[in-house]
Amino acid sequence: MRRVAITGVGLVTPAGLGRESTWKRVLSGKSTATRISYFDPEPYRTHIACEVRGFDGERYFAKRDLKHTDKFVQYAVASTVEALADAGFEDGKIPPATAEMWAVYFGSGMGGLKRIEDTHRTLLEKGPRRISPYFVPDSIINMAAGIISMRFGLKGPSLSHVSACATGAHSIGEAVRLIERGDADAAIAGGTDADITPIGIGGFAAMRAMSMRNEEPERASRPFDKERDGFVMGEGAGALVLEELEAAKARGATIYAEVAGYAATSDAHHITTPSPDGDGAIRCMTKALKDAGVSASELSYVNAHGTSTMANDKTESIAIRKALGSFADSVPVSSTKAVTGHMLGAAGAVEIALCALAIRDQVVPPTGNHESPGEGCDLDYIPKEARQMKVVSTMSNSFGFGGTNATVVLRNL
Repeated sequence: MRRVAITGVGLVTPAGLGRESTWKRVLSGKSTATRISYFDPEPYRTHIACEVRGFDGERYFAKRDLKHTDKFVQYAVASTVEALADAGFEDGKIPPATAEMWAVYFGSGMGGLKRIEDTHRTLLEKGPRRISPYFVPDSIINMAAGIISMRFGLKGPSLSHVSACATGAHSIGEAVRLIERGDADAAIAGGTDADITPIGIGGFAAMRAMSMRNEEPERASRPFDKERDGFVMGEGAGALVLEELEAAKARGATIYAEVAGYAATSDAHHITTPSPDGDGAIRCMTKALKDAGVSASELSYVNAHGTSTMANDKTESIAIRKALGSFADSVPVSSTKAVTGHMLGAAGAVEIALCALAIRDQVVPPTGNHESPGEGCDLDYIPKEARQMKVVSTMSNSFGFGGTNATVVLRNL
């Protein structure tokens, strides 16, 4: 099969409005969590989140269009603009002759949640005749991919994968498969979510899944730490430009890394809780490494799903140890969610992008707030400070509700 390269990266995250600002903050290990500003969080169990600050939608949309464009779509478009420019396509101009072979695989975990909330309020207060005709297209998940394909004239397959917190990783992995088998030559792939809303926060808080460290938001997201008490919600988007390797070389593109391996599995265990033995995650990592032709001894770094929840962190640690065997103690692991919070459907795409940057700069990010390992968490979590080291290959894990798993392996060229 054909090989696939990452040639462009675009990020909109709580850590920064762009690739380099996000990367700098992630390497610092400093959390972005603060008290929620979008609405009054006082009645809720959780008062904190990692919000995207300073984002200006008018940089990407006309004012009239912003009124009916949910933030999850705005973030997706903004990250794509940066990724295309980074790949050398200034102003997002794709040659028309190649447009039919460009795909858009851009997913979301929950789509236009705020638009749904706002429209429901309008229905109750003003009646059905006041519902906007833009409501449906503004809130459906595939509109992120749809708007991107329209904005840049990309006429290949346009799909939005929906697999909860594994969405971004599945979107990238499946786009890679598309290029490998020749159904596309290039793709915009990624994930986006904007769910810091009353019902979003209320729903996850009702599950007791979120941190309640409301008085110390900057210390709340602490993956693999014994004091962790739940995840902190984030938002934003991550976009990658993926190209067939030889074509990317031929046009002189700067290549971050090769997407060498990908796998997807299911736990078949529980709607929210991972299988305690880590079976689904183990199989996912093992398959992805085999697909990449990378052995555990050759793996440089693991960007863990690392949500800062009791069940996930322990189970993932067990799974990484079993998947890597005797090499588990020599492969550093970190969770960048300590900085960004859990960006839900965007998380996997952002974290794969961070792996590409780790390969570029030969440095791996720390696990912020990690002080003392929790029970069952016995790996090298790169506590607090980034680590300069030789980075040849990376592995990124993403696990979602419904027991769905995705692992992507990158390799330096």
